[in-house]
Amino acid sequence: MTKKLFVQAISKFVTGLVLIALLLFLPAGTICYWNGWLLIGILFIPMLTAGIVMLLRNPELLEKRLKAKESEGEQKTVIVLSGVMFFAAFVVAGLNYRFGWIVMPRWTVIAAAIVFLAAYLMYAEVLRENTYLSRTVEIQKHQKVIDTGFYGIVRHPMYSATVFLFLSMGLVLGSPISFAILICYLPIIAKRIRNEEEVLAQGLEGYAEYRDKVKYKVIPLIW
Repeated sequence: MTKKLFVQAISKFVTGLVLIALLLFLPAGTICYWNGWLLIGILFIPMLTAGIVMLLRNPELLEKRLKAKESEGEQKTVIVLSGVMFFAAFVVAGLNYRFGWIVMPRWTVIAAAIVFLAAYLMYAEVLRENTYLSRTVEIQKHQKVIDTGFYGIVRHPMYSATVFLFLSMGLVLGSPISFAILICYLPIIAKRIRNEEEVLAQGLEGYAEYRDKVKYKVIPLIW
């Protein structure tokens, strides 16, 4: 662990926290938007915990994820589209609370929060199973195909986790409109997966055979 890595990690964490808080509470017109605080809690407390664990046990993985920068042009488009999607979903959620467009039952919000946390746990397990996971589409030195655990069920379990994470966000925020906006994640991630599989099939030994062996990409029997 280095001081530079620690400062970089904390800076990105705080920047993300402040940005999401602004996108939620400014449109809501109040800091008493309890759904916003709920999302911030279930999003950033596990994120901070995971960051501390990586910082202490695997600083190389943390550094790799912090410094990740896409080189694939198609993936840059995916990042831009994702950013627009999240911006719209968070702002609309705040406005929905402010003007009371649609009020969701509290049990729905709590159920969505449970799904969110379960998906977070899945994401953490996938990170444990595959130390080659990167935020960018690339072939890493000495990388090999992982076909155990969740990778024996679907080819992209990290995206499986993010599908449930992102789709549950709108419901945690109490906004069905935001949920509808976040459904746009499905075609966006499909675009990313298509490009990623092309890169892996061309550059990662054994991936083509693995793709034939594990039929489903994200959700068993469906996708």
